[in-house]
Amino acid sequence: MKPMAHLGVGIGWRPEIAGAVEGLPGLDWVEVVAENICPGHLPESLLRLIERGVRVVPHGVSLGIGGADRPDPAKLAALGERAVALGAPLVTEHIAFVRTSSVAPGPVLEAGHLLPVPRTRDALDVLCENVRIAQDALPVPLALENIAALVSWPGEELTEAQFLTELVERTGVRLLIDVANLHTNRVNRGEDPVAVLDGIPLEALAYVHVAGGVERGGVWHDTHAHPVPAAVLDILAELRARVDPPGVLLERDDDFPAGAELAGELAAIRAVLDGGPAGALPSPPFPRSPELRPGPRASNAGEAASGDGGAGSDGMAGAGLDAARTRVGIGQAALLSALVAGTPVPEGFDRQRVRVQARALAAKRADVVAKLAPELPGILGGEDPYREAFLRYARQRPMTGGYRRDAMEFAEHLLIRDLPADPAARRRLTLWWRDRAGARPPGRAVRWARALVGRAA
Repeated sequence: MKPMAHLGVGIGWRPEIAGAVEGLPGLDWVEVVAENICPGHLPESLLRLIERGVRVVPHGVSLGIGGADRPDPAKLAALGERAVALGAPLVTEHIAFVRTSSVAPGPVLEAGHLLPVPRTRDALDVLCENVRIAQDALPVPLALENIAALVSWPGEELTEAQFLTELVERTGVRLLIDVANLHTNRVNRGEDPVAVLDGIPLEALAYVHVAGGVERGGVWHDTHAHPVPAAVLDILAELRARVDPPGVLLERDDDFPAGAELAGELAAIRAVLDGGPAGALPSPPFPRSPELRPGPRASNAGEAASGDGGAGSDGMAGAGLDAARTRVGIGQAALLSALVAGTPVPEGFDRQRVRVQARALAAKRADVVAKLAPELPGILGGEDPYREAFLRYARQRPMTGGYRRDAMEFAEHLLIRDLPADPAARRRLTLWWRDRAGARPPGRAVRWARALVGRAA
């Protein structure tokens, strides 16, 4: 595996801190959420950074490459377009699923969040084929990030390190290791971050994420809205003791501090990196335990990777891989439905943790919709009335599209019920909805019929 290009120390670029990012001393590179930019209309701040020689890497959040379906060609094309527009050396995504599959019964549900895939042979087979499909479609190398999670899947067959190791061996994909996520999984799932670092092929490391969070009630919330804690920097130091990472990036997605505080966090990251062994080189491959030696499927995968990436490219018969997709899809649909639609928690899951995750997903929906449609809290009389109304809506209506569609459906949900009660506020909401929908809101007869249907359901 060829060494990755050196990136250095960077920060996640966000519009809210664009000016502060431009003023950070010694900034080597930035990462941008791929879905938040348009290739033909890049923000002026990003263009200025590129002109200065600052590298920009697009980071996808909606591909759902760990889902049961094959990757959406349109999403892959969009990710590739952004890589080309930014002159990026690679693109990154997450080892996660974000929606239910077409192979599962019922409507497609969106999580609006990154959810963990089960560490099973079925899920690994599906993921490996999905990765190779993505690699064939993208114009630059792909790296995948380990995610944080509140819930663990029952019946898992592999550890995190084993799962990541075999993924790399079978696909050649790069790894984006988020040390904050390793800390989150230590608190929430009892997983040892040092064991993960000792067990994964660090020669495949593309770069590293560092971020903050907060602990509430024994649960670590990976908020990206708090300062980086010492525990996360300690894991970065453990990684640095093993390898000289090609790049390290500070993520901050909300509650943005002043530029001086961001600069201080970057300085703390540099101090950790400077504390590693001088002139360290990427570690050689770690010895594999016997159970991780590639079997017939893994050894065939390298030959199949040069094929078309269709069914059976994983060294399995096409029917066998399709059956694995169905099993994975049904399991993921059962979990996501419990999280967003109130269906029973699947057997073997920690019910309390699923309830915590469900509340967190609903709260995130409310936060993101308020950010995308800041007029809504004002129309509804403030943050508290807005959140109360939205969370009541979220309990009845799981998300089936993106957040922008969710905002529109929330407004329509209120109008159908002749809400808000204040006529002036209702008129403002009607105008807001009409301006964005390009149509008249539902009339009274339609509202009455939909209300009956909703009560019957």
